[in-house]
Amino acid sequence: MAAANHSSVTDFILEGLTKRPELQLPLFLLFLGIYVVTVVGNLGMILLIAISSQLHSPMYFFLSHLSFIDLCYSSVITPKMLVNFLSERNIISFLECMMQLYFFLVFVIAEGYLLTAMAYDRYVAICSPLLYSIVMSHRVCSIMMAVVYSLGLFGATVHTTRMSMLSFCGSHIVSHYFCDILPLLTLSCSSTHINEILLFIIGGVNTLAPTLAVLISYGFILSSILHIHSTEGRSKAFGTCSSHLMAVGIFFGSITFMYFKPPSSNSMDQEKVSSVFYTTVIPMLNPLIYSLRNKEVKSALRKVVGRMWTS
Repeated sequence: MAAANHSSVTDFILEGLTKRPELQLPLFLLFLGIYVVTVVGNLGMILLIAISSQLHSPMYFFLSHLSFIDLCYSSVITPKMLVNFLSERNIISFLECMMQLYFFLVFVIAEGYLLTAMAYDRYVAICSPLLYSIVMSHRVCSIMMAVVYSLGLFGATVHTTRMSMLSFCGSHIVSHYFCDILPLLTLSCSSTHINEILLFIIGGVNTLAPTLAVLISYGFILSSILHIHSTEGRSKAFGTCSSHLMAVGIFFGSITFMYFKPPSSNSMDQEKVSSVFYTTVIPMLNPLIYSLRNKEVKSALRKVVGRMWTS
């Protein structure tokens, strides 16, 4: 994945989230707490869906994969960031940097397409409820997930392979808290034109295609909801979509702010703030959003806790 002979740099130094020493410990405690909540929340969601028969439906099948992806890409970034808060020199080898970039891209691209699959699931459930079990069969859901992960692997392989071919013979200080595409491109002393084109094309497709698909799905969903006569029915339909819409808005909003502009148009400090949302905050928020706003999840959790308590 990384070819050392293409680069004279064997190690990078991660600048970190902040250069102010007095903030290192408070930020360490803050992000440690966020990571603990992320791990507990997402693992809990995966286990709850696995052991609760009432949650064995396509919607929760996708939700368990969302929790898995959130857990994985948070774990690619946050543990290294936590170590860096306590270290004087935040060194990461070239190979580790390329591996971090690769696995981060796999999961972040996969999440975008998974959110699209979840939007389609809600579209079928609300617009064609009588055909839901046929259209969203287990085989169809499995194929959709295979496509989601394949697209993540493809995008990550293209970006990381091309990144490993660049020469890094100048500064080796990465102005970020992890190895991301834009801060690495600014360090290269070879031409990054192809990388920027790939970022624009692949990044554009991976952002615009899911966003348009989600908007089209929710256009049909909104139309169907408005034709529901009962207030209770409308409220229930909106309730099943609101959590997903919140997750989609935060995720694609921060991704768009980070990547849809020239690399030099904003300071890296602004981009770090945007990155924090989709690398640490979103993986923590998703299980909380879906558990606190979902009656079926809360009901299943009460039953599981009740069984554990009685046993």
